[in-house]
Amino acid sequence: MAEIGPKRPYLLRAMHEWMIDNLLTPHIVVDATAPGVDVPQQHVAEGKIILNVSYSATDGLDLHSEPIRFSTRFSGVSYDIAVPVLAVLGIYAHETGQGMIFTEEESLSGTDDPDVESDSVPAKGKPELKVVK
Repeated sequence: MAEIGPKRPYLLRAMHEWMIDNLLTPHIVVDATAPGVDVPQQHVAEGKIILNVSYSATDGLDLHSEPIRFSTRFSGVSYDIAVPVLAVLGIYAHETGQGMIFTEEESLSGTDDPDVESDSVPAKGKPELKVVK
């Protein structure tokens, strides 16, 4: 069987497009400690940073590149941002909080094999769902 590529880049682009089409402001949550992440460290809290990835807040945003690259401003100062797709922990709409949190099924090592165990991957079992209102 051929190796299957990661889903995260596709889901990230789809959610971003859905938010833009619905006039919402997409934000991504990034693991700022992951290798290859280049963000202003003074804006990192608890190892994470939230980035507004709307077209009006970014310059040169290309969600098809690896890493994702764009320029943006923090407190009026321009920064060049680089975020590997697998460092993106989730994407949500600022206005509604609706979005998607990515599981650790795809690690930064590129492993997308359900048979590979990791200390950070929850034990397999019956999935639990809850209603969020």
